[in-house]
Amino acid sequence: ALDAGASHTCVVLDEGSVWCWGSNQSGQQGNGTFGVKRTPTTVHSFGSASTAIEAGARHSCALSTAGDAFCWGANMFGQLGDGSTVNWPIPVVVAGLGSGVLAMSTGMDHTCAISSDAEGYCWGNNSVGQLGDGSTTDRLTPTSVGGIGEGLVAIESGAAHSCALSASGGVWCWGSNHSGQLGNGSTDPSPNPVAVSG
Repeated sequence: ALDAGASHTCVVLDEGSVWCWGSNQSGQQGNGTFGVKRTPTTVHSFGSASTAIEAGARHSCALSTAGDAFCWGANMFGQLGDGSTVNWPIPVVVAGLGSGVLAMSTGMDHTCAISSDAEGYCWGNNSVGQLGDGSTTDRLTPTSVGGIGEGLVAIESGAAHSCALSASGGVWCWGSNHSGQLGNGSTDPSPNPVAVSG
């Protein structure tokens, strides 16, 4: 697995270790230090091999083989999901998701995931409704995405909006919409999921 953030990159090797390089002023490389690293350094162990990696603007997240979610780096909006706003240069467990997380995605300052029961959850910056919980209140721990009404199979986060693919093949988006990125024919932001037209 491989993912690129705004100015850092992370990779999961075949034996499950995680390595990151590039910008690290917020601890987004997860190696316990701050400051630029121009070659790959190993992410501090979270006790299990990793199966997936996500690199946001200034934070990173990974899933363990058991489906436990971990994040590290910038946390000023709570995008690490540990209930705090402390930047962590080592992985911390995301609160309340449990094991069996199916997917994760990192935006600029928010993070989304699909839980083991195929429900969508997001946390972090919510200034334009990018968490999909019907509000514009930042969340320090995962909050449920509302209004889709069926299980999710994929989720993806942009800078300030998010989208999900439902089990029946429908696409839903929420958050910022200044360029029409929600796909519903308008440019109005939405704190609730809206169906992509057509």
